[in-house]
Amino acid sequence: MRVLSGIQPTGRFHWGNFFGAIRQYIALQNNQQAFYFIADLHALTTVRDPQLLRQYSWEAAVDLLALGLDPQQASLFLQSDIPEVTELTWILMTVTQMHLLEKCHAFKDKKAKGIAADAGLFTYPVLMAADILLYDSDVVPVGHDQVQHIEVTRDVGQRFNHLYQQEVFVLPTARVLDDSAKVPGTDGEKMSKSYNNTIDLFLPEKQLKKKINSIKTDSKTVEDPKDPEACPVFALYKLFAEEPQQRELAERYRAGGMGYGEAKGLVLAAALEYFGPARTRRAELEARPDYIRDVLAAGASAARTKGQEVLHRAKSACGLSR
Repeated sequence: MRVLSGIQPTGRFHWGNFFGAIRQYIALQNNQQAFYFIADLHALTTVRDPQLLRQYSWEAAVDLLALGLDPQQASLFLQSDIPEVTELTWILMTVTQMHLLEKCHAFKDKKAKGIAADAGLFTYPVLMAADILLYDSDVVPVGHDQVQHIEVTRDVGQRFNHLYQQEVFVLPTARVLDDSAKVPGTDGEKMSKSYNNTIDLFLPEKQLKKKINSIKTDSKTVEDPKDPEACPVFALYKLFAEEPQQRELAERYRAGGMGYGEAKGLVLAAALEYFGPARTRRAELEARPDYIRDVLAAGASAARTKGQEVLHRAKSACGLSR
């Protein structure tokens, strides 16, 4: 079973990225056939500063390795280091029907809001299909909001296979990630870079404390009983604590006599302990830039070896190779 996933370098990874997706990607790496890429070509639709894109891409690689991605188990690479993916994208564009792209969420949402959508946003589901089909991917872990793109990929791959009467592409299946653990941001809404309410994974401790202390809560006093299930601070604590600790804190909420400041301190302590090993690894990796470059180069080499095989099948099928 070959697992494939990509993540866009549009900013530093935050708690929502980790609990919603990254930790589950890493849990699927132990089959020695996993490909994980940093989707810098996709990021071009939103990040227009070249220096910033390079920085985000580099930081993404360091973060993923620090969080447990093992280059002995999975290939990690930059999307832009695989020229085969852009070549396959054009081939797939020639068989992709317009109505599929017009239905895709990102394009529809911008159009509904009256925001101009460029050709990159309109056609990026085809690039995503190329990302997936290029490696004979069997399983693609995605959130609920990304399932549509796997369906588009299957439609495009199936249409190509049908038109050229060959089983060129493996049709992938979606592995829908468990995103039941809501990760609220500092404003209580879903944690998202677009809402500017994130808590980055590797903030220095002082900045992390300041960020956690900025979480919005209601106006109840220390003495007042509080509802833990309505509190974003408690929701964040649950991400790190075991059930006995969760129950204990919930009881203290309901009994009164504890302020939100104390609860925020518990979140800080729990987060520092939970991410402690990753923070240590990240500091070590930052001092080894040559190692990071070697990991990305080896990952790209493995990806290109597989990608060239699949691209050759596609080119042969449609008459582009001699």
